[in-house]
Amino acid sequence: MAIKVVFVGPMGAGKTTAITAISDIPTVKTEAKNHDKSVYSKATTTVAMDYGELSLEDGNKLALYGIPGQRHFSFIWPIVAKGSLGSILLLDCSQSNWSDELEYYINAFRSHADTGAMVIGLNRVTDSDDVSDTMQQFSLNFELALPYFFMDPRESSDVNLLLEALIVNAELDLLLQEE
Repeated sequence: MAIKVVFVGPMGAGKTTAITAISDIPTVKTEAKNHDKSVYSKATTTVAMDYGELSLEDGNKLALYGIPGQRHFSFIWPIVAKGSLGSILLLDCSQSNWSDELEYYINAFRSHADTGAMVIGLNRVTDSDDVSDTMQQFSLNFELALPYFFMDPRESSDVNLLLEALIVNAELDLLLQEE
């Protein structure tokens, strides 16, 4: 049985890199030339989705999907997210608008955020105190208690920590619903 997990976030946040860091199979990528370098200066960007798999000890597999971060591809987001365990939101905190992106993606994936089936990975953090303050204020303003982690999407241990937190939160939500 495959359990679907969706990696979300803006272009350049590290979604493809994170999936590649942990996938047991070669990552299927849909990269194309980046024509919007004013938003993010990188050569290529995801235009459909990325896909990888991670085998679990119990024989199950995690199906890892990465969605394109450009807003003009937002029509595909609910299609890919349907039936998923939850979302891992990745944000590049070196971007001046990272907190605006946080709000945008939380709202776009609000059903996951409301159930706790979302965790946040913050990369390229230069001032962890400032980022933590922003995250705490966001949690208060939106009445959400989403776990967040400082991470590097190239490090499999960091990405695995996000997956573990997501699974624990999703399982906890299921237990609370049964009560």
